[in-house]
Amino acid sequence: MTTQRFTGRTALVTGAGSGIGRAVALALAAEGAHVVVAGRARGPLDETAALIEEAGGKALAVTADVTRPADVDALVAAAVDLPHSRLRSSGGTPTGSLDVAVNNAGVFRGGVPVAELSEEDWHTQLDINVTGVFLALRAEVRHMRTQPGGGAIVNIASTFGAHKRSPGATAYAATKAAVSALTRGAALDHIGDGVRINAVSPGATATSMSLQPGETEAGRAERMREETPLGRVSAVAEVAAAVLYLASDDAASVVGTDLIVDGGQTA
Repeated sequence: MTTQRFTGRTALVTGAGSGIGRAVALALAAEGAHVVVAGRARGPLDETAALIEEAGGKALAVTADVTRPADVDALVAAAVDLPHSRLRSSGGTPTGSLDVAVNNAGVFRGGVPVAELSEEDWHTQLDINVTGVFLALRAEVRHMRTQPGGGAIVNIASTFGAHKRSPGATAYAATKAAVSALTRGAALDHIGDGVRINAVSPGATATSMSLQPGETEAGRAERMREETPLGRVSAVAEVAAAVLYLASDDAASVVGTDLIVDGGQTA
């Protein structure tokens, strides 16, 4: 039986058009949240919103580029201003608050040694993976700290970074290590404001990002049997479950943690 830990709450998920972001949005909606799904491309967001509504949930799709401060501020305002917005599903009850935020938007570029990495690929990862999280985090905290109940924020980091490194993923790892450090520091800065901030660091997950160049899903499964103690990649629903735990009242005393979900690879 599905619990309803987020009934009456508004949740915002960036990078919600696919993969982990979509899984988190679906899981939040299944537990009663009104979910604002955000990303740069409208089509995938509409697909996520449609999946939520088909399952009986409430969703609002908002296009936004997390590297643009004005977009991020407008995104948070859209989530908060639901009394004056129209949920795509009829019958939605506006809450006028932002209770949960999941900063998931991120990219991987390169796959080459540092000496071969282009400045464009470096800046793209830095802008989206670090600055994008910072801008979203800042806007979310600025609103949540004005609410009597505060709020909960979960940033999506990675096992690449603070927990492990790999040839060809150095720039990506640097950005995700920054997300982990940003999360922990911001958690200390704002727990006194009633805002709990944590991170989830997924390892290899059943998304396209975990596929090596030219690799099939079957090939990845074979590789994971050797590389991971668990013997497989994590399902996106398993990562989403970790996110929902940190965002829920079940984790009321969990502050500034970086929860690893990787099948034991970094144990």
